[in-house]
Amino acid sequence: MFSGSSSNSKGKVALCVLLVHVLLLAASNGAAGLQVGFYRRSCPNAEAIVRNVTWASAAADPSLAGKLLRLYFHDCFPQGCDASVLLDGAGTEKTALPNESLGGLDVVDAAKAAVERACPGVVSCADVVALATRDAVSFQFGRLLWEVETGRRDSRTSRFGDAFIVPHPEFDFSKLKKSFADRGLSVADLVALSGAHTLGRINCQFVSPRLYAFPGNGGLDPLIDGGYARELMRQCPSTASRGTVAMDPSSEFRFDTSYYAAVKANRGVMRSDAALLHDGEAARLVDEMQDQGKFLAAFAASIKKLGAMDVLTGNNGEIRRNCRVVN
Repeated sequence: MFSGSSSNSKGKVALCVLLVHVLLLAASNGAAGLQVGFYRRSCPNAEAIVRNVTWASAAADPSLAGKLLRLYFHDCFPQGCDASVLLDGAGTEKTALPNESLGGLDVVDAAKAAVERACPGVVSCADVVALATRDAVSFQFGRLLWEVETGRRDSRTSRFGDAFIVPHPEFDFSKLKKSFADRGLSVADLVALSGAHTLGRINCQFVSPRLYAFPGNGGLDPLIDGGYARELMRQCPSTASRGTVAMDPSSEFRFDTSYYAAVKANRGVMRSDAALLHDGEAARLVDEMQDQGKFLAAFAASIKKLGAMDVLTGNNGEIRRNCRVVN
């Protein structure tokens, strides 16, 4: 009897030790991953600092939201949000053609510098970009449109070739769908994130092929609205044009659903915009996204999903002091 009791006691102790080990491991893994409020203790004012810098900049520059959304996407899509696109130097992502015109870098630098003054070496550049992007888009609404999970760390490397993983403006739907699927993103994510094209401008070099050298006829894309095509031709008069055009002609600075209305009317500026109508599921979602509430909810879900892909956490990477160079 006493032997049995001793065995039971030892078994209970062993079970308790195992449970404690499992709980500690889970806590360790949670701390190493992304979470809302990651800096709550280590830098409690981090998010407010980034928001104050970003909102002051957005008040002075209505194009900031579009610039930061593009910067964020070009950082996250190739290999996860790791601030690799911010690194200076030969052979980096920043020097590749898709990234030569990235904007908002000065605001990221200012926000990072402000955070560094408050909490040196604590908040990553990758998280500053994620927070500043959310804040810039949210500015016009006077409220935060989505929660940002933080806890990312910064890459020590940046590879020129990674910049070309970002979907090309001339992709047809099959290529678009595959590029998103390769990154674990669905057609719903593709359509929702395309809504970012309601903001910002694009270089004529990415528009001109639809106007003067469309595959199949060597001229104008037959699916583009004629009046809109003439409007684009005035702004981009040849394949050598180096100007810019608004991504959404009726709403360049407003984060709204007019992009989807433009796509529906064959007034999407890029071939990849028009491609959304060439798939049944995507076309249905284009219709659905013309409801502002549904669009904002879908965009928030998809950009959070994008922001969590393949990130560096825990002891991986580093916390850069200066976003443009490794420590």
